[in-house]
Amino acid sequence: MNVQRASEIAASPIMANVTLDGTPVYIQHVDEAEEVARVYPLDRPDQEMNVAVRQLVEDGEEVGSVGPILCRDI
Repeated sequence: MNVQRASEIAASPIMANVTLDGTPVYIQHVDEAEEVARVYPLDRPDQEMNVAVRQLVEDGEEVGSVGPILCRDI
């Protein structure tokens, strides 16, 4: 994830689906200069941690591209 998107998510009243190593997390704050986010796992709000923004993944975020898919009638 990039810093701008992480900041948008942190400022939004709508919760986005963000994961860290496959674990759903909540972004509390983003330090744009350091490119670090303060997050916690949704099921463990007591486990706050600072992580590099690049480690965060938003569900639905494009992680690669796929060529066109051809469909045909059967």
